[in-house]
Amino acid sequence: MAPVMDITWLGHSCFFLKGKQSTVLTDPFSPETGYSLGKTNAGIVTVSHRHPGHSYTQGVGGNPHIVDGPGEYEINNVLIIGLSTFHDKEKGSERGKNTVYLIELDEVNICHLGDLGQKLSDAQIEELGKINILMLPVGGGSSLKASEAAEVMRQLEPNIVIPMHYKTPAYKGELEPLDAFLKEISAHDLVPQAKLSVNRANLPLVPQVVLLSC
Repeated sequence: MAPVMDITWLGHSCFFLKGKQSTVLTDPFSPETGYSLGKTNAGIVTVSHRHPGHSYTQGVGGNPHIVDGPGEYEINNVLIIGLSTFHDKEKGSERGKNTVYLIELDEVNICHLGDLGQKLSDAQIEELGKINILMLPVGGGSSLKASEAAEVMRQLEPNIVIPMHYKTPAYKGELEPLDAFLKEISAHDLVPQAKLSVNRANLPLVPQVVLLSC
């Protein structure tokens, strides 16, 4: 039987992936965002770019391995590929670079887009390959706005999309709420859940949007 992986959302662009043997935390945020990491331990931490809302590694316990840029990494039976992208539409001249991560954990391919600010090129889409779970910024600001996020979603055609990086009651920054993205993709009556439990055998055949609460 394929192992089951649990995904929880801690807020902003931060997810905790709990696999059979390994744990991964993405883009840890500083307390100034309004969210709290609590006492979170992880084996691996990925950082998409050096901004306090995405790189607060000192807030993570467990002496994790830090992955903070493009390249190929194999840590604790987790394969991670970091792909260099831009944080804006002007080839990084406004906000610099961003790293998109493809994380293979328990035979499931997870793609975390970080603060992607551009449409992906055909070469980048090909390099990422088949994506099972896409963590997609949808709230604009320094990343994709709703219409752009919908376009990237269609580019990548994942099995499951988890929206991130949008306005919530806890968040202290300026982002758009989730509603605009859901309207863009004609998604209705979605109920947030505390976690997503998934394995390779139970992935939906038709793309599905999953909302996680934090």
